[in-house]
Amino acid sequence: MAEQTSFKQSLGLFDATMIVAGSMIGSGIFIVSADITQHVGSAGWLIAVWVITGFMTITAAVSYGELSGMYPKAGGQYVYLKEAYNPLMGFLYGWSFFAVIQTATIAAVGVAFSRFTAYLIPEVGEGNIVLSAFGVSISAAQVLAILLIFFLTYTNTRGIKEGKFIQTTFTTVKLLSLFGLIILGFLLVKHSFWNENWQTGFNAMKEVPNPASNTGMDTGTWESIGGAVLIGAIAASMVGSIFSSDAWNNVTFIAGEIKNPKRNIGLSLFLGTFIVTVIYICANLMYLNVLPLAGIAHPEGGRVAVAASDAIFGNVGSKVIAVMIMISTFGCNNGLILAGARVYYTMANDGLFFKKAGTLNKQAVPEWALWAQAIVASLLCLSGSYNNLLTMISFVVVIFYVLTIIGIFILRKKKPQMERPYKAFGYPVLPILYIILGLTFCVFLAIFEPVYSLWGMAIVLVGIPLYFIAISSRKS
Repeated sequence: MAEQTSFKQSLGLFDATMIVAGSMIGSGIFIVSADITQHVGSAGWLIAVWVITGFMTITAAVSYGELSGMYPKAGGQYVYLKEAYNPLMGFLYGWSFFAVIQTATIAAVGVAFSRFTAYLIPEVGEGNIVLSAFGVSISAAQVLAILLIFFLTYTNTRGIKEGKFIQTTFTTVKLLSLFGLIILGFLLVKHSFWNENWQTGFNAMKEVPNPASNTGMDTGTWESIGGAVLIGAIAASMVGSIFSSDAWNNVTFIAGEIKNPKRNIGLSLFLGTFIVTVIYICANLMYLNVLPLAGIAHPEGGRVAVAASDAIFGNVGSKVIAVMIMISTFGCNNGLILAGARVYYTMANDGLFFKKAGTLNKQAVPEWALWAQAIVASLLCLSGSYNNLLTMISFVVVIFYVLTIIGIFILRKKKPQMERPYKAFGYPVLPILYIILGLTFCVFLAIFEPVYSLWGMAIVLVGIPLYFIAISSRKS
């Protein structure tokens, strides 16, 4: 097979914006508000968590605009960390990206696709075990998730145009669907809980389960919280909102395939994150209109969007949401798969990843890297522990976001004369504010959710000996 030596610049501003928005919107907005409400217990703080997350996301995105203008090349955040600090820091991000950040996210989104497909086709549900051996059970949902990953990987090996078509089509459909659901939630619902829910205001409450109940639907009693306990509750609740808002930086990984990258990457980062933040906040306002607070905290099956859709559309509500989530997760995973392999490609060309990952096929895409990513993501699908991975992913992701934004300050001192077509908005105030919020999130998450936070840090640190092994191999 003939190989290409460079990427083709095939993506415009609209395509790049659809990659940002499409990679962000998966299944989280349809589910995680239940967990957030359980942690903070009031309408005001439910919305505040999404506003804080949105502010952090947009601030980080417009800050990355400066870095993308300075380094408009494939690899994105890996390149920024390498240039601001050293090759080791870049490698630690790339290793974490391959081991858990991108691959685990692809797995989680794939399984979410399967779970909601089961609403329409029960045979592909998690209860249908297709193989059981040596104490390991594989469900039809896991098989479907893997088939989805392999199908999208194959499609993306055919060239950037195929991946672009799927991304723009599915992202446009899900954005319109979400806007439609939000509007209909205010127009069609028979009974509004708006006034009732907002009576809770910003009186944060922690749920104390009723020990006599084992139904999972008993909301128990609620106790007011404040101070450090409230900050810890906010940090724990933001695991879901940050995971739902993550992957916006995927567009930076494919800089080599974007037309006029110095302009379009920074602009697409702002437009994509702003659009999604508005949708997420409005969706939660709609939840507060159509469901009581207890119904948001404890919807049947933990799926708050299904409960909301049932309140809007009646019996067909669950099927409406199932189709929306299938579209959303399909498009989301395409964006994740498309972008992720470009990081491994850049690492390989630096001599820090498998050599074959640094080659392009005749369609000018890193085919070997795409399949390597697919295999790791598929193994994580089989692990069955994807729900527990959310804390790890969120903890590690925010650490590297903070380090990257600190890198803006470092590069302004190290390379003051370097061209900056776009400068970080609100510098230095907004980047400093993000750093403070990000570190606060990580510290309190480590305190209140220590097991998986520490596992996330352990995965990062494993990269240190791997880096020196890679360096030794490169020299030999």
